[in-house]
Amino acid sequence: MDNSAKKTLAKLGLDARLLGMIAALFIIWIVFGVFTDGRFLSPRNFFNVSVQTASVAVMATGMVFVIVTRNIDLSVGSMLGFIGMTVAAIQVQWLPQVLGLGHWSIWIIAALTAIAMGALLGAFQGWIIGYLAVPAFIVTLGGFLVYRGAMWWVTKGQTQAPLDPVFRLLGGGAEGTLGETVSWIFGLVAAFAAVALMLLSRRRKSSHGFSVKPVWAEGILMAISVGLIMCFVWIMNSYPIPKGAMKRITAAQGIEYTDGMAWNHGVAIPVVILLIVALVMTIIARRSRFGRYVYATGGNPEAAELSGINTRLLTVKVFALMGALTGIASIIASARLNAVDVGLGTLDELRVIAAAVIGGTALSGGAGTIYGAVIGALIMQSLQSGMASVGVDAPLQNIVVGIVLVFAVWVDIVYRRRTGA
Repeated sequence: MDNSAKKTLAKLGLDARLLGMIAALFIIWIVFGVFTDGRFLSPRNFFNVSVQTASVAVMATGMVFVIVTRNIDLSVGSMLGFIGMTVAAIQVQWLPQVLGLGHWSIWIIAALTAIAMGALLGAFQGWIIGYLAVPAFIVTLGGFLVYRGAMWWVTKGQTQAPLDPVFRLLGGGAEGTLGETVSWIFGLVAAFAAVALMLLSRRRKSSHGFSVKPVWAEGILMAISVGLIMCFVWIMNSYPIPKGAMKRITAAQGIEYTDGMAWNHGVAIPVVILLIVALVMTIIARRSRFGRYVYATGGNPEAAELSGINTRLLTVKVFALMGALTGIASIIASARLNAVDVGLGTLDELRVIAAAVIGGTALSGGAGTIYGAVIGALIMQSLQSGMASVGVDAPLQNIVVGIVLVFAVWVDIVYRRRTGA
């Protein structure tokens, strides 16, 4: 890269790692698009990839904080399965007997239970790590085994299905979307919010005497952000709903179905949940005292403790947050499948860690971004979906993902050495 290009990137505020991840993502899409005669680049596939990415990406945003504080959480996949099985049993076996089948509050109780369970389990693990000084690797490895066994114990291994109809909407599918019109409104609101946040950030920096990007650079970034948001909405709105699903939807809404009727999916609800989680986590990471404490502790735990940060309590909070996000991910994963069996969440802990690491989170602590973890999860899912679409066997998929993970960490190490990060 020549000096002029470096200067342009510096003025835009873009680092080489982010551009590298985006370039890798586009290369994956193009390669699989060629090998599948364009099917991989279809709106249908992008819709499916976005929904499949959501649960792992939600957990990856929390894993960033865990790894930044020099810890690890190997239990998130099993915890997701345990929470999902418990919440499914609540919907299928317990609440219908108490409230009645199809009661309007079942999905709300189930969702709140999932988040509360995750937060409590995560906080308990964080307390053991922070206050009893047991290494996170051991604590979460124990949780990995305990939650997987407890998952079977909840229902004696019986699959729980079907789930509450409203709860199922949180998992996506033809019914679980915003629809075309609301999706366009959502896109416009998101684009306006993105521009407003950039302007507010520029104003805040300028008022405190910090250097700001040139106006042209800020304008380019705003245009790119708005363009990407609206392009994503356009792609989601280009995926038509199949006839079978159309008949179900029109029947549920009391509309007479005709052969010429055509509706499109729009943005899936799990994607909306992911975007909200990513936005909130980004604000926490960049704008809150808690976020500053997390990065300060990861950068130098001893100095952070000497400066007055309660690192033990911080550990409890970080793992509680990780657990709550795992609860949200369990809602998405179980709702998408409309059933929960003992295999739910298997190997998700490795996918989540891989997404965070591929996204640039340093295993040595102190560095990592929320958007990087989301992009890392999208890279992982695109790679797996692409290999599945060209007929690559599951064992070979795992081999490729493992090689990509090791390669990504090596590239990150080389990058940090050269930049002194």
